[in-house]
Amino acid sequence: MRLASGLTLALAGSAAAANSTYYNPILPGWHSDPSCIHVDGTFYCVTSTFISFPGLPIYASKDLINWKHVSHVWNRESQLPGYSWNTRDQQDGMYAATIRIRDGTFYVICEYLDVEGKEAGVLFRTTDPFDDASWSDAVTFPAPKIDPDLFWDDDGTAYVATQGCQLQEMNLDTGEMGPMIPLWNGTGGVWPEGPHIYKRPDGYYYLMIAEGGTATDHAITIARSKSLTGPYTPSPNNPILTNRGTDEYFQTVGHGDLFQDAAGNWWGTALATRSGPAYESYPMGRETVLFPVTWRDGDWPVLQPVRGRMEGWALPPQSRDVPGTGPFNADPDVYDFKDAAEELPRNLVYWRVPREGAFSVAEGGKGLRVVLNRNTLAGLPGGSEPEARAVSFIGRRQTDSLFTFSVDLDFEPVADGQEAGVTAFLTQNANLQLGVVQVDGQLSFRFNVSGEVKESAVPKAWAGEKVQLGIKMAEPTEYTFSASLASDPKEKVELGTASAKLLSGGSGSFVGTLVGVYATCNGAGEGVDCPADTPNAYFTKWRYTGDGQYITETELAPREGKGKGKGKGKEGKGKKRNSLVL
Repeated sequence: MRLASGLTLALAGSAAAANSTYYNPILPGWHSDPSCIHVDGTFYCVTSTFISFPGLPIYASKDLINWKHVSHVWNRESQLPGYSWNTRDQQDGMYAATIRIRDGTFYVICEYLDVEGKEAGVLFRTTDPFDDASWSDAVTFPAPKIDPDLFWDDDGTAYVATQGCQLQEMNLDTGEMGPMIPLWNGTGGVWPEGPHIYKRPDGYYYLMIAEGGTATDHAITIARSKSLTGPYTPSPNNPILTNRGTDEYFQTVGHGDLFQDAAGNWWGTALATRSGPAYESYPMGRETVLFPVTWRDGDWPVLQPVRGRMEGWALPPQSRDVPGTGPFNADPDVYDFKDAAEELPRNLVYWRVPREGAFSVAEGGKGLRVVLNRNTLAGLPGGSEPEARAVSFIGRRQTDSLFTFSVDLDFEPVADGQEAGVTAFLTQNANLQLGVVQVDGQLSFRFNVSGEVKESAVPKAWAGEKVQLGIKMAEPTEYTFSASLASDPKEKVELGTASAKLLSGGSGSFVGTLVGVYATCNGAGEGVDCPADTPNAYFTKWRYTGDGQYITETELAPREGKGKGKGKGKEGKGKKRNSLVL
């Protein structure tokens, strides 16, 4: 009650006409643990990427709504040699990062979790966040706790705060760390983590953290002190942001960061999950939400509760005039892979650093060439060998509650087990696949739902022809897989459906669904190599289109030029298509 009342009073002091309306999430799809800053009219955010590569995307925006993917901080194996292929678990890797700027240099600090014998902390820097190549190699440092924050005190000394919450002085050039100083252990919730320190003109140091774990008890709490090293006094209004104990569609709200715009207004970002309190179906995982913040000198910050439809400070003027290359996060994919000299689109990622030469744009307009890997998406038959965990998979984040994805496949297997297709992928332990595969000398479709496989013959008339494979979400709880001739894409054959619950939580509670393509020879060959005569798979006409964004369990966000959307809900009926019984 205190939080809501405080916000009402704060907004009453500004002209109502100046308030704006917008819709969460601002970075839909898997974008957890956001950290953001504002520099000369441009906002920058970084989010967690765990095991995926390239990692730590940098998004830039002029208006807080349109976010352009301008670089990846971790974009070369040489920046952290040997880390990726020695990352064993599905949710290890690049944990929550913090982005900050000082004297014209951007810094991103993070922990790379669970690589035996390696320093866990990593610090990157650049003077040009719009250029992948400008990001430095990592300065590594011992970080026994996750979620490092980077803070400079008034005398210029750099400090790192980590889970716990503990503070250490840091030499940013060498990675040398000072002794740990305990600061504050929160209000009693589990896993006090995600610390960020802010120094305000009132002379207070504010320490904002996440508590309660990253599920439905997640929350943001805060404390302050006149001394950086404490003691810290907690806010009487804690938690200052949470949706726990509510029936809101947006749950798991927490792990936030605060920043100001050019007008001096305060904003915050945090992660949230569009699951409702049932917390069962949330294939996009933890996404980035935006909320207005009232923070007067001497007062505690007041954070507006997270909802799908938000009102608050006037947003900066709408603009897509953002430098650099890369797509805007909400834009569709239209990729044909015709030019062998072109770089692959920035929003496409792998699961670990890929094997050299595994993905390229082929000469002659043949498309995206994917070399078949001996391992399946589950990692078999890699066993415990680190290099065997690289899989031939490339995908993009599912960024919409409803979407349509399709790609044309040119693939002619010559031996049983050779397979290529499309996938909705959460982890190597949870993924859905539709592939074209040779089985007993016959070309077949294989529909694989986390290891449960059904097969059916490809129509004889399709032999030797390009096939279009598709994934569609006409309802927010179900994926539909289909195939057609590329030359006649309207005549789709439905090959299977699967519940979105299969790609929610479980082995991927920290990550979110990627949709893309894969290729495997299913264990034939030796080591990590398929037999020498194994053909490549070629993909063209890669298309991803968002068809709707839910802001409540039943309501879609308005689309440009359209009125308020009403979804069909969980029981809605989608359009019937031809079915091929498997």
